[in-house]
Amino acid sequence: MFRGASAINLDSKGRIAIPKRYRAEIVDKSQGLCICTVDIRQPCLLLYPLHEWKVIEEKLLTLSNIDPIQRSLQRIILGYATECELDSAGRVLLTGPLRQHAKLEKNIMLIGQLNKFEIWSEALWNTQIQEDIALVANTDLTNSDALSNFSL
Repeated sequence: MFRGASAINLDSKGRIAIPKRYRAEIVDKSQGLCICTVDIRQPCLLLYPLHEWKVIEEKLLTLSNIDPIQRSLQRIILGYATECELDSAGRVLLTGPLRQHAKLEKNIMLIGQLNKFEIWSEALWNTQIQEDIALVANTDLTNSDALSNFSL
């Protein structure tokens, strides 16, 4: 399970170092292999350990190749999907098209989302999290079936 926000740096070759606390799980469950693709709704990347990505692929296989929206979704997610292997220093390479989609420069935020990571430009993350906090603070959560019984 991945949780928490980590400030990391993108090196000159386009690599990011996965924090040590996550590496063992990625190596144990996915032999150090991950798949990185774009988020279809926000300017960030999604990094899945291979065993979690296989679940996404199964879902994508159920989509229609004839329906234009479903086909477009497949094309975007699978078209950007790139295999990333942890190197001996725990780094993964993010390709140019992936970095361009998420507007990644030097300062990056790696956000644990239980089964995957979101990879954000630090500036875009700071804007997004402030918007998220404001949205939640100004929303009556009891109007949502999924959130009506949620408590911390």
